[in-house]
Amino acid sequence: MRFTVAALAAFVVMSDAAVAQVAQPPGTTVPPAPAPAPGGVTSVVPPPVVPPTPLGARVFTAPSGLIFNTVRPDRVVDFEMVIGYLQAAFDKTTDARVREQAKGWRVFKATEPGPNNTVLYVFVIDPTMPGADYGLGRILADAYPDQIEKIWSLYTGSLAPSASLINLTPVKPPPPLALP
Repeated sequence: MRFTVAALAAFVVMSDAAVAQVAQPPGTTVPPAPAPAPGGVTSVVPPPVVPPTPLGARVFTAPSGLIFNTVRPDRVVDFEMVIGYLQAAFDKTTDARVREQAKGWRVFKATEPGPNNTVLYVFVIDPTMPGADYGLGRILADAYPDQIEKIWSLYTGSLAPSASLINLTPVKPPPPLALP
């Protein structure tokens, strides 16, 4: 599936309304659910359908998706260095899952300024891999175990607080109706 510039522009406008995700260091997880109340009373809320994912994980549930990264204008060079590390990690990985993720992962930089004069980078993921984490932490940590703290510092220091992930499902319009 190909994305047009107009589609990307529409999602850029929508990015302010999307839910913000906080960048988390690799290995951070969601805390377990609290124990039932004393007296054996159980919750009437059914368990989640999807197993919990690590806090800050970027997992898509649709066949295609976008990740918006708003970058501080004074830290663009740092962010682009991290993207260079990511591309090199894709090239040198022996992990078949990461190689498969890399095939559908493209990085774009918006020409227009983002919210509050930030620089907007869009990760276009098409196709997505079900259950795969598209967060940078694990991929970078596996490729650069001795440098991950420095790379992670560059990454988190470059981001403005409004990165978001959007799942995209292709529209399959019904067949055209016969005209009288």
